[in-house]
Amino acid sequence: MEKTTLQVSGMTCGHCEKAVKTALLNVEGVNEVSVSLKDGKVEVGHDASKAPVGKLKEAVEDQGYDVK
Repeated sequence: MEKTTLQVSGMTCGHCEKAVKTALLNVEGVNEVSVSLKDGKVEVGHDASKAPVGKLKEAVEDQGYDVK
C-alpha cells in the first residue's frame, strides 16, 4: 500500500470534506482517506497499481475541487 498526500483547494466546509472523502473511497484500490480541511491536505492510502495518483486527482477534480 502506498500513501499519497494531495493538496486540495476549494474545500471550505464539512460537506466539502465528506464529498472528497467519499469520492476517493469509491475509487477501486483506495483503502483509507484522511482529510484536513484546515490544511487543505488529503492523505490517501491506496494500491498504486489499481488507483494511480492520476485517478485520485481525477476523482477529486470531478467533485469540483482543484488538486495541486
